[in-house]
Amino acid sequence: MRKLATIICLAITMLAVAIPLAHAVQPDEVMTDPAQEARARELSRELRCMVCQNQSIDDSDATLAKDLRLLVRERIAAGDSNNQVLDYLVARYGEFVLLKPRFESHTLVLWLVTPLVLFGGGLALWLHVRRRARGAARELETTQPLSAEEQARLDRLMAEGPDRSA
Repeated sequence: MRKLATIICLAITMLAVAIPLAHAVQPDEVMTDPAQEARARELSRELRCMVCQNQSIDDSDATLAKDLRLLVRERIAAGDSNNQVLDYLVARYGEFVLLKPRFESHTLVLWLVTPLVLFGGGLALWLHVRRRARGAARELETTQPLSAEEQARLDRLMAEGPDRSA
């Protein structure tokens, strides 16, 4: 029984590892020229499935993803460069079709928000730490020295050691 459970766990683990590695490209979509197929696969990894949205068309099983994969292969077979294929798809479907948007004036906000938020958070943290350090320094400045009686008691306690308490 224990052996069967081990085999089942091993099979589930192997499936969990293998499933993400499987691509949705069907054998009938593959181009005969390996160089062109490699270009098509590379471009397919850069394009967003409009149905799945956070998956590339290379990984998606959606019908629209298959249509986009075929369209990419048609454009490559027609002699388009990678940039021409991407430009064609962006013109047809908009900038959203790209998984990684281009760095242009209208996408500037997408690219700058994260660094600005990180910089702002770091600045806020630095100001907070600085403010707390100043408050601690002011507190030390306003602390009054020990009276002669308090100092004598402290000296006596220090001389007695940690074993005794008064």
